[in-house]
Amino acid sequence: MERRAFLKSSCNACLLVAAGYIAPQRAGCSAPGYAIFKTEILNKKISMPVGLFQTNPIQMVRPKGWYYDIAVQQKPDNTYTAILLQCTHQANQLIPAAKNGYTCSLHGSQFDENGLVRKGPASKPLQQYKTSVENNNLIIEIVKTP
Repeated sequence: MERRAFLKSSCNACLLVAAGYIAPQRAGCSAPGYAIFKTEILNKKISMPVGLFQTNPIQMVRPKGWYYDIAVQQKPDNTYTAILLQCTHQANQLIPAAKNGYTCSLHGSQFDENGLVRKGPASKPLQQYKTSVENNNLIIEIVKTP
């Protein structure tokens, strides 16, 4: 085998190994099993159809231009909670945990489904937004942006 062919095949093998390692790592950054509702913020409010909750009581919302998603959960009494998935320890993105709640992959902080700290190093609860229902749309009032 010529040197050039050897180097080319070696580099290709390295790229395949690296891709095989990185792909599963990147998959952990998204919300597995959850569709992401992409929308804009208009007049400091997000509007989303209540019908989205018929398939799953938890929806992920990604406002245009934001780095963090908002987890919106329909409660059994048909009220809703909206929680910013930004860790209160060092502002890392949170991912849904295998069980109820959210986890920070950077330092291991864990939050319950209401945004309360289960495990540190985070010590503050997650940012919550006020919600209301108007004309079959869930309205999330954004009072503080990340």
